Amino acid sequence: MKAYEILNNPFLNKGTAFTKEERKNLGLEGLLPPVVQTLEQQATQTYELFSRKDSLLQKREFLMRIFSTNRTLFFKVFSEHVVEMMPIVYDPVIAESIERFSHEFIDPEYAAYITEENIDQLDTILDRAADGRDIRLIVVTDAEEILGIGDWGTNGVDISVGKLMVYTAAAGVNPEWVLPVVLDVGTNRQELLEDPLYLGVRKNRITGDAYNKFIETFVRHVESKFPKLYLHWEDFGRDHATEILKVYRPQIATFNDDVQGTGIISLAGILGALKISGDTLTDKKYVCFGAGTAGVGIANLVMSEMVAQGLSEEEARSRFYLVDKQGLLFDDMTDLTIEQKPFARKRSEFTNANELTNLHAVIKAVQPGILVGTSTAPGTFTKEVVQEMASHVERPIIFPLSNPTKLAEASAQDLLTWTDGKALIATGVPYSPIELKGVTYDIGQANNALIYPGVGLGVLAVNATRLSDAMISAAAHALQGIVDTTKPGAATLPPVAKLTQFSRTVAKAVAECAIKEGLAPEQDIDAAIDAILWKPEYKK
Repeated sequence: MKAYEILNNPFLNKGTAFTKEERKNLGLEGLLPPVVQTLEQQATQTYELFSRKDSLLQKREFLMRIFSTNRTLFFKVFSEHVVEMMPIVYDPVIAESIERFSHEFIDPEYAAYITEENIDQLDTILDRAADGRDIRLIVVTDAEEILGIGDWGTNGVDISVGKLMVYTAAAGVNPEWVLPVVLDVGTNRQELLEDPLYLGVRKNRITGDAYNKFIETFVRHVESKFPKLYLHWEDFGRDHATEILKVYRPQIATFNDDVQGTGIISLAGILGALKISGDTLTDKKYVCFGAGTAGVGIANLVMSEMVAQGLSEEEARSRFYLVDKQGLLFDDMTDLTIEQKPFARKRSEFTNANELTNLHAVIKAVQPGILVGTSTAPGTFTKEVVQEMASHVERPIIFPLSNPTKLAEASAQDLLTWTDGKALIATGVPYSPIELKGVTYDIGQANNALIYPGVGLGVLAVNATRLSDAMISAAAHALQGIVDTTKPGAATLPPVAKLTQFSRTVAKAVAECAIKEGLAPEQDIDAAIDAILWKPEYKK
């Protein structure tokens, strides 16, 4: 390779850390400042520069420049400051980065951009994007429902990039094994279609058979091209996410973070909350506010846990109440999705069914012990709603999961204040500890980053052929088991500071379950995990 090809390759570049011998052998003499630095010195310098940036977005843009030029240095700094940098590298700051992507595009970031026009060249594109690397993990999005900000077309590639950063920082997945992919099937966001600087396909999204054929072609080619692949779907729309998972999950090792990841982390938080309160899951009624892909996905996983704890499926389902923009979902509504229909209630169950058009009315009628919000409707867990719930249960479990912060159903501070500290909380965005009446409350963040890296590591370590329901349940229980629930103000979920520790714990639980179910060969799990763990260290 030529000197500048090495310096411009983020997987090979060491910058000022190239030794004198390496500079001589690679033809780099005179192309770098004469002082040879260690990775530790570079990391210290990088963090100092990062700290001088004024805004969170500027901090993210700086880190992305490091990411684009030197992967080892980036992950060295990220891993040493994971609590501070997680919300900057990923959610919530990534949302603004996605919105501005086309206007501030600089580097393609070793991603693959697949469209209707180039899908017939898919093998060639995958070869170019992989660039000789052994791809084992793809995060793919069509960016129809990004976080809480909706349809962003090709701009959504940043969500795939961000997810993969977390896989490496949290679980030690080799960055040379990963490939971010965006399936640009168009966009229905008018402002993008009219934006002269928008970099994506300028037409409305394809749907129906054309869309399904596009997905089928993509899956067939990536599975053939990369035989050890674990395929992660991200931020697909409600009409597609569950259906895609249903089609391909029996065939390949695949995972949808919105359907399954949000469910796992929410279930782990609920189990943590019940451990604090001493209550039983099967005794609880559950209200889901925001019955889209994430909301229904969480409900399905919690229902499966109730069945695992001894209820029949009918008994478990009877404890669930889904609320969307129409109010409580009833089975005579004509606009229910396939996923919503099994949870829809009969009007005959309520004497005031026609009045159940808002969350407060539903809470008053149902008297639930668990309230989970995935609505992206800010401020909808009002004082009136929360205190109504708290009047019926001693320790209400309330999870306002929508993000970014501006879309959250309630703040953790308000939930604690309105319930006199009795609410058991997990939020979709990070919170510092909250002081209330002499007690310090740690707030668990139901961030999927706490769970999906460990799940992926477990699958990759033992080369599991599929990701089963039992493996998902094992992940939730493994995470819940890390929480210290004995102290006053204990969190329902472990802190991001322990990310690498519990990623391994989750990976072991997932891998053990895969072997038990015959989805992976018998092997030493610790040795298998150790064998693939990547650390940010320079190699010759």
